[in-house]
Amino acid sequence: MKKLALASIALFAFGAHAQLNKNIDSVADYAVNTYQNAQIHTLTNLVAFPTVNKSDITAPQNPDFIGFKALLKMKAAELGFDYQDLGYTVLIGMGEQSEKVTVVTHGDVQPANASKWKQSPFIIDTSEHGKLVGRGTEDDKGAIATALYAMKAIKDKGIPLNNRIELMIYLAEESDWGPLTEFMKTYEQPKYAVTIDASYPVVVAEKGWSLIAPTFNATSPQAGLYVSNVTGGAFRSQIPEDASLVLHNADTALINTLKAKAKALNKVEFNFTKQNDGLAISVKGMSAHSSEPESGINAIAYLAELFKGIELENNSDGELIDFVNQLIGLDLHGKQFGDIAYKHDFMGPMTVAPTVIERDGNALTLAVNARRPMGKDEAVLQKQIDDALASWQAANSITLANIETTIGTPMLLDSAPHAQKLLDIFKHFTGDEKADFVSIGGGTNAKLFDNAVSFGPSMPGKRYTGHSEHEFITLEQLELNLRMYTAMMIELGNM
Repeated sequence: MKKLALASIALFAFGAHAQLNKNIDSVADYAVNTYQNAQIHTLTNLVAFPTVNKSDITAPQNPDFIGFKALLKMKAAELGFDYQDLGYTVLIGMGEQSEKVTVVTHGDVQPANASKWKQSPFIIDTSEHGKLVGRGTEDDKGAIATALYAMKAIKDKGIPLNNRIELMIYLAEESDWGPLTEFMKTYEQPKYAVTIDASYPVVVAEKGWSLIAPTFNATSPQAGLYVSNVTGGAFRSQIPEDASLVLHNADTALINTLKAKAKALNKVEFNFTKQNDGLAISVKGMSAHSSEPESGINAIAYLAELFKGIELENNSDGELIDFVNQLIGLDLHGKQFGDIAYKHDFMGPMTVAPTVIERDGNALTLAVNARRPMGKDEAVLQKQIDDALASWQAANSITLANIETTIGTPMLLDSAPHAQKLLDIFKHFTGDEKADFVSIGGGTNAKLFDNAVSFGPSMPGKRYTGHSEHEFITLEQLELNLRMYTAMMIELGNM
């Protein structure tokens, strides 16, 4: 998640600094001293359910999600909270006040390639000192566990609140916002909303998730130099760690040139393996959340870079390689993609990254995930994308079989009554007096609320590991989150 310093606080009307509740330190201490081990245990149990959404079954009918919700229901009863199962959404609440604070999380996770983990990604791995490694630990099951025990600590200490605390857990945040969008039509907007699915200090702006997905479906005589079996990536919101292809009809001189070039591209690891029908070439980069492409090393982009300047036959695989080289390259901001590149003073530049190659027979679809800030009209951006694709097809005498585009809507709040309070909490517990409001490349369910901001759980200046094949949260971060979420609920519960 891209974190950017606020250019001018005068642009934002979040309110003045205020005295924090005198109880927050003692209750936060109590929460950590009493429930740190309990939240680790609960997180371990939550991670054990592989809550990855599937195309052939809805989350409410999926046995993994059913088991996950049964665990949440049991924990709610154990901790003394009310529980509502509303299909795709679970609500766990404390208090019956007429106004509420909604704390927004999600229980679904992205897929995980088990071969890239020391053990199952759905079993917490504690072999790395101070870390809990597993799918969902940072995004977003760790936050669920922390929120539950922050609520419990407040309940134990009998802290009076003016507002109900309601933990919302949505089950398809990673794949389908439709059910939640529908749910929000009847859900009463809270007095304050906070998502705990992003970054600290306080997120007041989010880029819009966008997609450019051309489909290549061409055949060639395959008599000259060509590539086949192009693969790469795992899903559309992850910077790809792996990519590969098979090169055919290459002479020794070209192979030596490619190997020399591979050594120069030393941010990634190339591997060359002879096969009966050609030369298999693979590249290993580093996975990351696609909202933070600078945190990863894009294997698809580097595989294409290896063939930059080399003329390949225009089968589907060769067209895809040429497309990446000519319109994307190793740049992260779309500067080669016609006129689409732009930036916002606070939110920063749009990011553009190839993320996954999807094959259907001879047809290859390349997903290019873009994260779009404020500052350019949607219709203008769509036309610039269309123009760039049309120019590329004309210049290369290629006709794309299909083009899928999605232009996401960015969010920028210029006022939120509780944002300053959250920033004060962060400063109080971290001692970072220079902390300020931030923008992220990711998109959370905050967009569906009237005045939602995001508060953690990722710390500024540290690599975000959600969506990567080495996702973890530290014990130290869980403890800090528990302190700050306890304080957040006390403060917002009395605003």
